This record gives sequence, C-alpha cells and structure tokens, in this order.
Amino acid sequence: MKPLVKPPFGVPSKTPSVAVRPSFPARLPGDVALTTTKFSLTAARAAAVALPWEPRKSHLPGIFGGLGMDSRAIRSRMVSRLAAQGISDGPVLAAMGAVERHRFVDSALANQAYEDTSLPIGLGQTISKPSVVARMLELLQQGGLHDASGKLGRVLEIGTGCAYQAAVLSHLATEVYSMERLRGLYDKARENLRLLRLPNVHLLFGDGMNGFPKGAPYAAIIAAAGGEAIPDAWIDQLAVGGRLVAPLQTAPGTQSLVVIDKTRHGVRHTLLEAVHFVPLKSGIG
Repeated sequence: MKPLVKPPFGVPSKTPSVAVRPSFPARLPGDVALTTTKFSLTAARAAAVALPWEPRKSHLPGIFGGLGMDSRAIRSRMVSRLAAQGISDGPVLAAMGAVERHRFVDSALANQAYEDTSLPIGLGQTISKPSVVARMLELLQQGGLHDASGKLGRVLEIGTGCAYQAAVLSHLATEVYSMERLRGLYDKARENLRLLRLPNVHLLFGDGMNGFPKGAPYAAIIAAAGGEAIPDAWIDQLAVGGRLVAPLQTAPGTQSLVVIDKTRHGVRHTLLEAVHFVPLKSGIG
C-alpha cells in the first residue's frame, strides 16, 4: 500500500516529554474530572493459544441471553469466518474468540451478537462489526511497539463504547487505557467489564480529543470515531515506532481507515478502505 502524504494537522504541538504513569484517580489537564476504574484478573483469563482460530473456554458461563445457546461454538464459527475473510494474525483471532461479544450488547440483541454486523448500544452509538474490530486490531499488530513476549505495549483507545474492543485488546496489549466521553456509556462499560476482572484495562471518563497525556507515550492508539483530522494530541502521545489506526473523514459523509506510523524521520500516513463510524466529537456528556 502506498503512503499518502497528508497536510499537517493544525498547528504543530511541542514534542511531548516522557510522562510519569498516572496514579488513580487522575485528572485531565485543566482540572477536568477524570474517573478511572481498574479490574482484576482471574486465573482463567485467555492468553495466547496454540490454534489461533480456536477460542479458549471462558471462565464465565457459556449460556447467553436466556436462549440456552453455547457461545463457545458460535464464537468459534465467527472466528473461522474472520479467518476466511482474510484476518490472519493468530493473537487477534485468538482474542476475538476468547471474548464473549453477547455480554456487551442488550439481551434483546444477543442472538445477533456473533453476526458480522454493528449493533446499537445506546446514546446513538454502536458496537462495531467483528470484522472491523479484527481488521483494525490486526493493523495495530502489524505496527506498534511490542515487548519481548510479542504483546503490544501500552495502548490508548478513544471511544470505549460498550468496552467490547477494550476487552479484546486486553489479550493483545500489556495495558489498555480506554477513554469514553459519554457518562452513560462509561457506566455501562464499567458494568460490562466488572465480571471479567481485567487488571490491565483502565477505563477513563473524559474528552478523547485530548487523549490521555499522563499515560503517554503509547505503543499504539486506536479510535472508534472519525473526524475531519487526526488530533495533534494523539500524534504527540504516540511513541516513536508506534502506530495509530482510526477512521478519518475523507469527504462529506465518507470515511476511510487511516494508519499513522510515527518514525524518527516523521509521520507516515496510509489511507485504506472505506469504513463507517460515528463522528468524532469533543467534550463530555
């Protein structure tokens, strides 16, 4: 794929200094309140698996939505479809198979949880298609900064939503900082993650346009909302060698995935396929 040379995003920001990792609770710059939630992990949490398309047995019950359906078999079929669609990264397929998507949607939609479709989660927001989640995570995996075990380092997610993608990321990254600007969704995400007890997922309530400088620099950044430009703050907070994956408005009513790699020689942009995400907005609500 050919890198596209994009114009600079707004006024260049100062090169960020290496930040000390935040203690909790933390505050955003300007004393904007920031709520954080940490989760603990059970011994049964899935890690790398031998067969990338075969999900581990969950530590939670396999019955969902009161329908008497075993989600493990259904998840396995979903992951097989992802592999058939071209997703080839083993850890991504394993993570997609390990997380029970039906637990992140309303019970009335549970029977659609493993279809390749986006679903409403309230407040005008949606949970992305499994194929889109897998595609974006595979792009992160192909770039970004990995540790000796092969995991991504600290990842910043903009737009927690129902926290499904954050849960999948927890299997791929050493730490996940996930930011949500809507209080109703933040509360729902916290509840969705409570039983999973993931110690490496930190939920943040705040304006994602500003990123989270106290956790920077990040090995990778991923966004679930698209604007007319990538905020300078995100690029500033991305580590050298890191990768950012986000939707970007390329024309009115049109979005495409953009991959941004930050190198010692500058920032490289690569524009990929068309996608459809909710618009990127500032402020909290």
